[in-house]
Amino acid sequence: MTGVATRFPFRFDPAFRPALALLGVRPATAWVAVSDRDLLIRYGPWRLRTDRANVTGVELSGPYRWWRVIGPHLSMADGGASFGSSTAGGICLRFGVPVPALVPGGRPRHPAATVTVADPPALARLLAA
Repeated sequence: MTGVATRFPFRFDPAFRPALALLGVRPATAWVAVSDRDLLIRYGPWRLRTDRANVTGVELSGPYRWWRVIGPHLSMADGGASFGSSTAGGICLRFGVPVPALVPGGRPRHPAATVTVADPPALARLLAA
């Protein structure tokens, strides 16, 4: 990560904390960091890193059904990655160049990622600036 980063923690619904902890996803290991140049999503053992300039769109979304968002997911609709810890809502980040995230080795590449951070509007404002 280049430069000073602003970090956005994930929101955790209490009901899902134990199951997510078994996957290594806890408040200490789940966040989105944005610097002048980079975007980094850490979700337990999963990572997504891209240039900030590769974020071409943001969309607030939710609330969600738990089975569609809790845990790491691949969207069958658009091939995007989802990293969820709350059903309350999140933000979908669209990428100009698809990026790897869910599986080691660089494939598949995802055109978007949804994250359930504690303050989706603040992340949207920062990325839109």
